[in-house]
Amino acid sequence: MKKLVIIPTYNEKENIEKIIRKVFSLPGGYALLIVDDGSPDGTAAIVKNLQTEFGDRLHILERKGKLGLGTAYIAGFKWALQRDFEYIFEMDADFSHDPEDLNRLYEACSTSADVVVGSRYTRGGKVVNWPWDRIFISKGGALYTKLITWMPVNDPTAGFVCYKRKVLTTIPLDEVHFVGYAFQIEMKYRAWKLGFKIGEVPITFRDRKEGVSKMSGNIIKEAMYGVWKMRSF
Repeated sequence: MKKLVIIPTYNEKENIEKIIRKVFSLPGGYALLIVDDGSPDGTAAIVKNLQTEFGDRLHILERKGKLGLGTAYIAGFKWALQRDFEYIFEMDADFSHDPEDLNRLYEACSTSADVVVGSRYTRGGKVVNWPWDRIFISKGGALYTKLITWMPVNDPTAGFVCYKRKVLTTIPLDEVHFVGYAFQIEMKYRAWKLGFKIGEVPITFRDRKEGVSKMSGNIIKEAMYGVWKMRSF
């Protein structure tokens, strides 16, 4: 089965080579697509240099300017669907998502679900090295989303996800509205409303060691107000 891991980047020069090498060291035959939003730190150049080593397993989609996480993934999804990948993954570049868990997400998605979430808040999941206030906001947001949407997902803002191809061909990608945490909620919500089964695999989420977090107040506000809008989808 053709498997593609999509990693969006903006100023990830400290992490990008390490994450690429780690993914390619795993069994399972993963391909990688880096979606870079014009990183001024040279992230794209590092990826291009590595393409000579990894050949057609490593791809890059360069965009001009910082256009947002959601649009990066939508561009990546469309790229993947045009090339007949069967399993498409979302993953961060900063090792907050452990690449070792990719095979666990794939196994669950290939056997028991249509969408599988690497979950911090299902039984067995946990968060490491986050301050208490960030955990409070994240867990509170998950509960808030669940109460408003009734979606049976414990970690709706999670960004470590595996989709079957049929899910992404059924969701109207051009109608996806949001770009931050709300994007992650919206994709899961649309899949659930379309009748797809969502599973959760417990993961340990670790705060980034290198680089700068892209979290902002606007991203949190988008998620808070966005879940109400989703009820009309």
